[in-house]
Amino acid sequence: MPIQHILLVDDSKTELHYLSDLLSRRGFIVATAESGDEAMRRLAEHKPDLILMDVVMPGTNGFQLTRIITRDPRYADVPVIMCTSKNQETDRVWGLRQGARDYVVKPVDAADLMAKIEALG
Repeated sequence: MPIQHILLVDDSKTELHYLSDLLSRRGFIVATAESGDEAMRRLAEHKPDLILMDVVMPGTNGFQLTRIITRDPRYADVPVIMCTSKNQETDRVWGLRQGARDYVVKPVDAADLMAKIEALG
């Protein structure tokens, strides 16, 4: 199934704007959430084809939220790509252990991100 709808979860308005613009220009339909609670509301409203998940956020962090989403039978089939400034190998491994399908380090390289999205689609 091709990926069309993407949910961006990030507490940075700058990052949300950058990624929304990048993805929209490539034909994706983008929804955004600035917190874990908002992300769960967005999921309930419309199940996306992919979630791009920041890690460092107030409240529920991206690792916790990824674990919640990927273990929920309603959303377990939605792939999550961690999209974070946390660039340590231990962070990447931990993100993948929480259920993420891939891991991208900020600043995001557009070509790298598109290749990862296409690999899932």
